[in-house]
Amino acid sequence: MTYPRYTPLARSLPATVPFVGPETQERARSAAFAARIGANENVFGPSPKAVSALRDSAAALWMYGDPENHDLRHALATHHGVAPENIAIGEGIDSLLGYLVRLMVGSGDAVVTSDGAYPTFNYHVTGFGGVLHKVPYRDDHEDPEALFRKAAETDAKLVYLANPDNPMGSWHSGAQIVAAMEHLPEGTLLVLDEAYVECAPEGTAMPIAADDPRVIRMRTFSKAHGLAGARVGYAIGAPELIAAFNKVRNHFGMNRSAQIAALAALEDQDWLANVTALIAAARTRIEGIARQNGLSPLPSAANFVAIDCGRDADFAKRVLDNLITLGIFVRMPFSAPQNRCIRISCGTEADLDAFAAALPRALDRAARG
Repeated sequence: MTYPRYTPLARSLPATVPFVGPETQERARSAAFAARIGANENVFGPSPKAVSALRDSAAALWMYGDPENHDLRHALATHHGVAPENIAIGEGIDSLLGYLVRLMVGSGDAVVTSDGAYPTFNYHVTGFGGVLHKVPYRDDHEDPEALFRKAAETDAKLVYLANPDNPMGSWHSGAQIVAAMEHLPEGTLLVLDEAYVECAPEGTAMPIAADDPRVIRMRTFSKAHGLAGARVGYAIGAPELIAAFNKVRNHFGMNRSAQIAALAALEDQDWLANVTALIAAARTRIEGIARQNGLSPLPSAANFVAIDCGRDADFAKRVLDNLITLGIFVRMPFSAPQNRCIRISCGTEADLDAFAAALPRALDRAARG
């Protein structure tokens, strides 16, 4: 019998999926969730103008999308006050991270991240043979100074930092990160994931020139713009690095509908302002529900709130499992000590009513073991 002749690296990797989706869990429990507030989706939805643009363009789906993403790239460049050569478009930040790692990381190359940070980045690094070096969070925040010190110790090619952070929702000012970059070693590229920056206080975005070769910033239409299902992300970086993406990216990966929807969403800044206000109100409601149940919500600049369950990871996992049993889809951090928490995505009033009703029951069941 003939078998596929996998590479040694591929043979060494586990066949795994970084996230178990709510659909998988719904199939397992043979029931739909009453509240889908675990994947940091924007339940308030995309701009009606984006929905209308999608509907109007549906008959043209016989055409491939523009492989240069011209219109969206130029619109983003205008929006950010940079050149189109500073913008790369990809199928969500996840895909852009994969392309970047493919460009930069070979077998045995060192890469630095935080222990417990966004796992898809790690997935790409190990998939291309890189060696991950991790530093712990500090007071539930990513620790830029420690990340950059570790990068110097290991001669890392990349160092990953999310601001605001997922899964904790914590954040640094952009000015703090720029100041910390004085310790970023020469030859190390800072990968700054700003997926949640539209939800964050003013001053969170990094105030740095797009041409600065030390950093590449990642943004998305999945969060505040409500287009997670369309998979549209973009990178802002120095022209030479941005041009290198053309060496490895899937040039027809960005489908036509996604490009059209993102362009319409970008043009509707009023809707974006409305959604970020709804997100802020939902964070406040989640914080209140947590406190009513004797739990401690962590300050958040994202579209979710991490809630400290006050005990260990086993207890937090029992709370999560009981919430899922009660029809509430949530997630939790996977590394200590952050895994003492559960993470609740912002939801509608109905979503949060359901969460408020289920949480006391989940806590009671978890306490009884």
